[in-house]
Amino acid sequence: MSLTYEVRTYGCQMNVHDSERISGLLESAGYLKAEESEPDLIVFNTCAVRENADNKLYGNLGTMLPKKEANPNLQIAVGGCLAQKDQDVIIKKAPWVDVVFGTHNMGSLPTLLERARHNAEAQVEILESLEVFPSTLPTKRDSAYAGWVSISVGCNNTCTFCIVPSLRGKEKDRRPGDVLSEVQALVQDGALEVTLLGQNVNTYGVEFGDKGAFAKLLRACGEIEGLERVRFTSPHPAAFTDDVIEAMALTHNVMPQLHMPLQSGSDRILKEMRRSYRSEKYLGIIDRVRAAMPDAAISTDIIVGFPGETEEDFQATMDMVRKAKFAICYTFQYSKRPGTPAAELPDQLPKEVVQERYERLLALVNQVAWEQNQTQIGRQVEVLVANGEGRKDAATHRLSGRARDNRLVHFDIPEGGEIPRPGDVVEVVVTQAAPYHLLAEASEGSLYKVRRTPGGDAHDRRMAESCGVDIPGSGKVTLGIPIRAKRDI
Repeated sequence: MSLTYEVRTYGCQMNVHDSERISGLLESAGYLKAEESEPDLIVFNTCAVRENADNKLYGNLGTMLPKKEANPNLQIAVGGCLAQKDQDVIIKKAPWVDVVFGTHNMGSLPTLLERARHNAEAQVEILESLEVFPSTLPTKRDSAYAGWVSISVGCNNTCTFCIVPSLRGKEKDRRPGDVLSEVQALVQDGALEVTLLGQNVNTYGVEFGDKGAFAKLLRACGEIEGLERVRFTSPHPAAFTDDVIEAMALTHNVMPQLHMPLQSGSDRILKEMRRSYRSEKYLGIIDRVRAAMPDAAISTDIIVGFPGETEEDFQATMDMVRKAKFAICYTFQYSKRPGTPAAELPDQLPKEVVQERYERLLALVNQVAWEQNQTQIGRQVEVLVANGEGRKDAATHRLSGRARDNRLVHFDIPEGGEIPRPGDVVEVVVTQAAPYHLLAEASEGSLYKVRRTPGGDAHDRRMAESCGVDIPGSGKVTLGIPIRAKRDI
């Protein structure tokens, strides 16, 4: 019988995409995803950006010991950024772990698992630099209608609070043809949406000497037939150029949405962070984006409590939130990360000060987000139906999805209305707004249109395969088992 696996993911979109690679690798090696039974293998794909990621991992590894004692054949593997950082610490703290692998050698996981099983001892393999670009590895994507596409890995910046460059290495760029081939393959498989990934997507091209490569890549995505939505994350404000804004505005399938980390509104703190831009430049980028795309939704990341942050510095951040009018803010309390320059700075702030500022900031960003979302009431929006994202209680009979500007929308299905599949597109009118979602309630005569898409078809195929049946016309034998398509209602 085939061994089964489970992957548990922590951290950013890059980690989510890495987990898709890990799943693809394991299934290529003959493993099956565990559904109801206990898995034979549990993989923790870790993040090292924040202190609570460490605590969460080691807490979860602690719960594995009884499972390991009950089933000595259970294998436990730890990969990702924290594995790259704590390669020796993990085995000391949790000697029941079988494999530790880093960000640069995901492809070794099946071999390391087999070696650990054969030798009956832990295997630790951490490469210091990337040898094979991860996009060459097999992938099992979480979504049939949307996909992540890495355009680069690593980072050349030296932000004092961030440990990522030391864990993922210097920036490595894929050739444009390789990126576009992967995007084209996704579309042929039914995907309507792709998100281009990189630690700093707008420095794409630095490795092969083309400063305009990212804008060109966006425009090239616009020429791929069937690709309806293109997003990217995350750009760095210091490298943000007007050719990218022009490409966003003029490329029909690049979405009116921008996630651009701010981190702090204080120029003094930005300097201490080595962010190499100042608040005026940041606001100027936003102004130009909105001039080119008036309906663009802007989101950001903000850190509260960086060492030495004064009340005046904090108020500068609050002022930036008011001026920028962010649709979404991801707010974080500063975490002291060993190995980063900021960890050695004087004036580390007391926890209670950071917490109090965080709560004030959170109240403001929620208020601003709510005000921004209220401007959407009465608007007609096109929603790509999601597979379970933010879904409402079954009693509401609502589905969820993302508008073109990436706002989360919960919508009613009118009585007798067609139920869309995940991956289909609906048109609805926004009737209510909350800080982090919009609501489109059904009423007599209200707009409700469903467009069946190749993304919905791809979702149905995946559901059919998971039920052990095949779609008629696929050239395979249909087993005669009735298909019940999932409906997130």
